[in-house]
Amino acid sequence: MAASGADLAGEARLVDAMVPRAARILDAGCGSGRLGGELSARGHRVVGVDVDPLLIEAAAEDFPGPTWITADLAELDLTAVGEPEPFDAIVVAGNVMTFLGEGTEPAVLANLRRHLVSGGFIVVGFGTNRGYSLPQFDADVAAAGLHLEHRFSTWDLQPWSASSDFAVSVLRAGPR
Repeated sequence: MAASGADLAGEARLVDAMVPRAARILDAGCGSGRLGGELSARGHRVVGVDVDPLLIEAAAEDFPGPTWITADLAELDLTAVGEPEPFDAIVVAGNVMTFLGEGTEPAVLANLRRHLVSGGFIVVGFGTNRGYSLPQFDADVAAAGLHLEHRFSTWDLQPWSASSDFAVSVLRAGPR
């Protein structure tokens, strides 16, 4: 993808611009660690979580700075695995929300919310044509005690429209 000119650091640039230096960031559904590794290289304290132990192993090998944890986002309790400090920001990129077990999305969003500092945010990006609709996502966001603060159609903040096939949503805890 990089060879074809794809912007592989767009998610990291966005999150980096939204947090203070040395922020504590959770890369939820981190896969092989590309995003968390980039955020760590930018000076942030990163914890990456993925359900696949092989991907966590690859992340640890390729990006030794962050902490990498094998865990299911639907049952996420980082305090139980030695990570009790809440996060300034949580990023859920790479269509993670569309790969979750059906019906677990509200639990995942609620679990992520529990790991945020007061005033922290969650930024979620996924394709809107992958079986998890934005109206359902928005209902799940509200059920988790979060609200939509901003929505864009790309990680470089292009405006959202009803015809967009991708959504990047910035969520905050509490009522709107």
